[in-house]
Amino acid sequence: MKYLLTSFLVAMIATVGIAQAPMRLAVAGLSHGHVGWAFNRADKKDAVLVGVYEPNQELVDRFVNRYKLDKKLFYSDLNKMLDETKPEAVSAFGPINEHVVLVRACAPRKINVMVEKPLATTFADAKEIQSLALKNNIHVLTNFETSWYASNQYVHDLYEEGKLGEIRKVMVNDGHQGPKEIGVGKEFFEILTDPVKNGAGALTDFGCYGANLMTWLMKGERPISVTAVAHQNKPDIYKNVDDEASIILQYPKAQCIIQASWNWTFARKDMEVYGTKGYAVAVDATTIRERLQEKAPEEKKKIDPRPAPYTDPFSVLSDVVQGRLKLDKNDLYGLPVNVTVVEILEAARNSVKSGKAVTLK
Repeated sequence: MKYLLTSFLVAMIATVGIAQAPMRLAVAGLSHGHVGWAFNRADKKDAVLVGVYEPNQELVDRFVNRYKLDKKLFYSDLNKMLDETKPEAVSAFGPINEHVVLVRACAPRKINVMVEKPLATTFADAKEIQSLALKNNIHVLTNFETSWYASNQYVHDLYEEGKLGEIRKVMVNDGHQGPKEIGVGKEFFEILTDPVKNGAGALTDFGCYGANLMTWLMKGERPISVTAVAHQNKPDIYKNVDDEASIILQYPKAQCIIQASWNWTFARKDMEVYGTKGYAVAVDATTIRERLQEKAPEEKKKIDPRPAPYTDPFSVLSDVVQGRLKLDKNDLYGLPVNVTVVEILEAARNSVKSGKAVTLK
């Protein structure tokens, strides 16, 4: 009887599994404007916050008071936090150029990382991050808001199913009125307007979305050339970086125009994909416009949001780290796509400087 009971329990465990403990999550940096996500997840049980690295004591005090956090969570030394709290993953909310520093610290400790877009400010840093991740067998994810959009997935599925034909033209429009105009915090404003910390202005901040989506649509294929122009429409506000940029990615049979702006009348994130058989427009996260037959009228429809875990980047991170989710090699969050994104952005900056198209070798 005892043997039968033990066998039954083993079979049940094998069948349904044992619920995993929440992922041990640490946060590196509090200066990024999106960091509040990490402290507004009381309804989620897939991750537990074990530590926060932030050397700016003023910022620490602000977050302790705002979210009623235990001061023992906070560290001014990154390595000490990693060693004492032993997180399974760290989410980066500091300057973009510091992502590589974080991965250098986490990778040898076998700690996974998620960064806010883009992956890095330079192609060299992006390649180093990829090398460290592969060498140490860790995940490094890059979070984009547009990865949460059901509309983008819908358009991608249309293309994969052959309903759009071959892609010929893609237009991706991303931006808002400007960081100052929408009231970002002073620390985040400092990052966004620093050409070293952010890489560029609107070109980096919003140009990365189009590079991410187009590389995904093209199954990882790199463009032949990158041509870009950038401008300061508001030099009194954005003294050191561009606030307006247009990037053209040329492929053998397709072209992508990326419009990145801190000058839109209203915030927007949309994508238009035109193929040889039809077109589809991701108007917002759940709105589609499509025309799939020559004699058919354009159709507008609302679709359901993406299912869990894709509604929350920390849920995606938790599921990937704990093995419940395996990302496709060409996933929007993954390293192959996002290393190419950084290569495109670097080429775009070089094109702006030279006034010429940059050919990718």
